[in-house]
Amino acid sequence: MEQGQREFVIALRCMYISMYIHRMPRRYTIAEARSRLPTIIDEAEAGVEVELTRRGEPVAVVVSLREFDRLRGKRRHFRDAYRKFLETHSLEEIGVEDDFAASTRDRTSGRKVIL
Repeated sequence: MEQGQREFVIALRCMYISMYIHRMPRRYTIAEARSRLPTIIDEAEAGVEVELTRRGEPVAVVVSLREFDRLRGKRRHFRDAYRKFLETHSLEEIGVEDDFAASTRDRTSGRKVIL
């Protein structure tokens, strides 16, 4: 193997090790999590996703509060976004009739259910 290829292989190995250590979520069983809670909290606070498993299956993830807030997002409800849209655009302007939703709703009593 040439010197350039050897250096490339070493760099590639280092990259994979770094990705595994820094990017992959840490995994703990529920039993381990009970005894290592302070460590798990520190890891989550540092930005590491911590996965909790039960019988080998993932059941929960612990993330930092900052990540949780980012995931939850402070998005508007659809109704608020729709109202704002209607303030700036008319339905007529985009080719939709005012009562388009009323005409698509099924007003029958539905199917019969036997309990």
